[in-house]
Amino acid sequence: MSKENGDEPLLSVNNVSVRFGGIVALDGVSFDVLRGEVRGLIGPNGAGKSSLFNCLSRLYRCDTGTIHFDGRVLSEQPRHRIAALGVGRTFQNVALFSSMTVRENVLIGTHAHHHAGFWRDALRLPGAARAERAARERADRAIELLRLQPFSERVVADLPFGTQKRVELARALACEPSLLLLDEPACGLNHEELGGLGELILEIRRSLNLTILLVEHHMGLVMSVCDRIVALNFGRKIADGSPASVRSDPEVIRAYLGDEQGATA
Repeated sequence: MSKENGDEPLLSVNNVSVRFGGIVALDGVSFDVLRGEVRGLIGPNGAGKSSLFNCLSRLYRCDTGTIHFDGRVLSEQPRHRIAALGVGRTFQNVALFSSMTVRENVLIGTHAHHHAGFWRDALRLPGAARAERAARERADRAIELLRLQPFSERVVADLPFGTQKRVELARALACEPSLLLLDEPACGLNHEELGGLGELILEIRRSLNLTILLVEHHMGLVMSVCDRIVALNFGRKIADGSPASVRSDPEVIRAYLGDEQGATA
């Protein structure tokens, strides 16, 4: 993790609880994500990882607690402004427009910065042209970083799943986030695709000076790219620290890893 940003949290989760009727999805969870780090979030199925991500995206409301992002309380922000504030997200199941091209999908990710307005767009006034040009430049940068140039004019539905995952990641980067939420990016990838994913995540962090919160079941990937890891089980935080300390934590081993070798769950 780069030290030039200091130890200032970009994201602070403070005593967050979420309940659905009698089901406790999150139970008083607290942790920080420092600027410039790759933070891992692990736990078995049903641990509360997706619920937490949905709170960060404002899809869920916290019953108790607060989430601060870059000095703002997220619950006070309109849901449609989360991307504009600097939060980008991918999903476990690819959420793309399958009949559109790679470039068109990535361009959608630039919408958070498009402020030209309806009439300016409709009348093709100078401000609209500048905004459109800036959006295309952001999309091109994301496409280049994810090495998607050969597929840019291809329809997404015709591409392999691993390439579609990169398209979704490029779309998230096109909104120029300061915090990137990666929801199980290794899910569905073959061995060859998985091999380059860790390097790609670290390259994105270096190239864009991003902070990344990573939810992932593949322990080899988590241990290789994360600066720190927080582990959940049944909605509670059970460990928080370096990859080595979390990997060897007895409660984590019992709840998630299954053995001290950290086999993939």
